[in-house]
Amino acid sequence: MAYMLLIVEPVDQRDERGEVAGREVFAEMVRYRDTLNERGVLISAESLATAKKGKRLQVHDGKARVVDGPFAEAKEMIGGFFLVDCETQDEALSLAAECPAARWCTIEVRKLAPCYE
Repeated sequence: MAYMLLIVEPVDQRDERGEVAGREVFAEMVRYRDTLNERGVLISAESLATAKKGKRLQVHDGKARVVDGPFAEAKEMIGGFFLVDCETQDEALSLAAECPAARWCTIEVRKLAPCYE
């Protein structure tokens, strides 16, 4: 079964950390990714640009509305993800507990499933 480990971080955390420390934590996350890959459980992993560079799109009554970031109401953002292959949710939670980012943000663990579940 596939599980998504979503890295949920405070919106301003990257700015507060700065580039030097940011590069250090990124390298730590790359090592974690490599470990998951070596163990044969990694399907995919990516880091995402800050929400300040994102856009949101909604369609109402057939009309698209695009809002540029940053998003004033947002306190957290998805900073990246690991898609892993695990037998159980407990195994996915165990992998999430090993993730370095768990020390400075939240790891949301979700099983991939159709939208009607």
